[in-house]
Amino acid sequence: MPVPKNFATPARLSAKERAFAQIQRWIIEGTLLPGEKLIDAELAETLAVSRTPIREAFQLLEVQGLVVMQPGKETRVTNIEREDLQKLYPTLAALHALAAERAAQLVTAEQIEQLTALNAEFAQAIESGQPYPAMELDEQFHNLIVELCDNSYVASFSASLQIHIRRFKYVFLKQPVAATLASVEEHTKIIEALEQRSSDEAAKWMKQNLIRPMHELDAVM
Repeated sequence: MPVPKNFATPARLSAKERAFAQIQRWIIEGTLLPGEKLIDAELAETLAVSRTPIREAFQLLEVQGLVVMQPGKETRVTNIEREDLQKLYPTLAALHALAAERAAQLVTAEQIEQLTALNAEFAQAIESGQPYPAMELDEQFHNLIVELCDNSYVASFSASLQIHIRRFKYVFLKQPVAATLASVEEHTKIIEALEQRSSDEAAKWMKQNLIRPMHELDAVM
């Protein structure tokens, strides 16, 4: 089971939290591939912890749906199924559309500026051919709107879905970067709708901004 040796470990975390965060990242990024068997002893040695935090991390990862545990036998990274795209993206689109609808009534001028700045950085990352920084900036844009809607349930469910969507993007992100420039324009439409306090328009453009990438990703899988 190949795992990197030169990685940055988070500070001020318990052994379990550190193991969980690092293994989760490796799964999301595709370092640990779908279906791969996870060996607790090897991970414990790599992360410089005992096997107990690794096993505790496995339990948390199973709750997130990132691993499948067979007690006394083995733990494997869950597979990525193409049909899951049709379940994940529409659900996240509905949640984020609800967030945008609510945020349109609560957003401030300062927050509009934050969203505009994030979208400008997002566009720059795309134009300079940096797909992964672009993906992170896209998530920051969406997460800010989720934060603005002031609904902890939307935030919680959204975070859970984004973990799995991020796996799809990292493992299967093969389309030309230019194809995602449409997201910059859609973000601009969302910002305009929020600024005008148009809940319907904000929800409409938010939903389109998530459903379109679903079709693009499906085409490269």
